[in-house]
Amino acid sequence: MSLPASFFDRPIAHRALHDRKAGRVENSMKSIKAAIEAGYGIEMDVQLTADGHAMVFHDDVLDRLTAQDGAVRARTRAGLEAIALTDDGGTIPSLEDVLALVDGRVPLLIEIKDQDGGMGPDIGPLEQATADALKPYAGDVALMSFNPHSVTKLAELAPDIPRGLVTSSYQAQFWPEVPDQVRDRLRDIPDYDRVGACFISHEAGDLDRPRVAELKHQGAAILCWTIRSAAAEAEARRIVDNVTFEGYLA
Repeated sequence: MSLPASFFDRPIAHRALHDRKAGRVENSMKSIKAAIEAGYGIEMDVQLTADGHAMVFHDDVLDRLTAQDGAVRARTRAGLEAIALTDDGGTIPSLEDVLALVDGRVPLLIEIKDQDGGMGPDIGPLEQATADALKPYAGDVALMSFNPHSVTKLAELAPDIPRGLVTSSYQAQFWPEVPDQVRDRLRDIPDYDRVGACFISHEAGDLDRPRVAELKHQGAAILCWTIRSAAAEAEARRIVDNVTFEGYLA
């Protein structure tokens, strides 16, 4: 299994082509439409609802991007679809509605957000909801997660969809919720072969890690997150096959 060619022939807009000052916040329908119009691939995130649906939203709580607060997973799909996105004018979209909008026009890189809280095995419903939403979808799509348990579950639920690991240097200050021993283990990307991955999306500031070069040598596609300037893009492209970007036009 490998990523379709469309994942390499254009940059990938991180959380779609968002620009809050222009009235498009991350993962919104407006940002997704802008990315499609610009011809970019789209990276997006999904979170789980109380009634078992996948919503396109990055955070596990509502307060940064809406006037509401509390956990996303405490709300129903209908409740979330009614919540306005601050500075955007739209509402939180479901994965099904996003798929209908994109309709195969650009490749989609979908990150399954960790539902365990510590990269552990308490996962499953979000992976199931995502796989169910994707069953009728005919466009180019790939799935990924920081949590290897999630990627293992995706291999079971959607074996024909390319899957990968989101990987990181796992610095303690940025991952306080993940136990030290788990961060130490994940840092070296030990699960790549076991989960049947065909790519990684690695932290841009950590691309010189020897394990990244090792995986590239064995045939893994290497993506990265998150590039924020043309200069950083040029530097990253010495190593990676494609970039996920925001804040400028890659």
